[in-house]
Amino acid sequence: MLEKSLSAHSIEAYIRDVGKLMEFVFLKKIDLPPAQLQDTHLTEFVYYINDLGLEPKSQARIISGVRAFYRYMLMEDLIIQDPSEWMESPKLKRTLPDTLSYEEIDLIFKTMDMSLPHAQRNRAMLEVLYACGLRVSELITLKISDYFPDEGFIKVTGKNNKERLVPIGQSAIKHIELYLETERKALPVIHSDARDILFLNRRGKGLTRVMVFTLIKGFVHYAGIQKNVSPHTFRHSFATHLVEGGADLRAVQEMLGHESILTTEIYTHVDRTYLRETIHKYHPLSEKRQYPGS
Repeated sequence: MLEKSLSAHSIEAYIRDVGKLMEFVFLKKIDLPPAQLQDTHLTEFVYYINDLGLEPKSQARIISGVRAFYRYMLMEDLIIQDPSEWMESPKLKRTLPDTLSYEEIDLIFKTMDMSLPHAQRNRAMLEVLYACGLRVSELITLKISDYFPDEGFIKVTGKNNKERLVPIGQSAIKHIELYLETERKALPVIHSDARDILFLNRRGKGLTRVMVFTLIKGFVHYAGIQKNVSPHTFRHSFATHLVEGGADLRAVQEMLGHESILTTEIYTHVDRTYLRETIHKYHPLSEKRQYPGS
């Protein structure tokens, strides 16, 4: 686990996944330690978590954690053969992420009450979320030393401590500069471990994920938008709007920090309506196309 530089949240998730396997071993009265379980046991475990009524995504998450556990034991020479090699995950439906239109994002910006405390910080955070497509964890750990307004980039530390450079637009830069020159400079105390963190709370400490979620829920409600919006919605909107505008998928993958292009390909749904209309209009077998003499 340590070799992968995982976050505490990810480590807790892996422990819960392996805990499910131990729960199964106990309930089925299998008198074997994890290192001696066979592929037949793990196949039965897959059926067990399915019978629990868990969503396919949750089942896949648990199976992935168990596989990682056995890969670790194999790497540490605690087992000779990996019994999880043939564990099958449930087929997951690729759901399209929720997005906001540009008009909805603009409405959120316009309806924010800039007379409230920390309004400039909040506006700057939303600008960065949408301009750079950050995860909420990347937003709250963004450092001043990784902000390069003159070059038009920020350096982002993503999953597994992987760094990437992401362009940042002038609107986001403008609101960050306003925040730095006003609210952040006026903080009475900044804790030593947060001096390089860009976005701070009123006590001079870093923000939590929950606080950012709560703030965004409030802004969306105030704007009258009837959607379930989270910080990740801004990330999805960022990617969707880029692909809609014709951006290269590889470039979008790099900016999002996706390990695989397959993850980024979910955003190719955005032009389906246009493609469907194009087929109806131009394809010779389309029923909507009229031909001379028909």
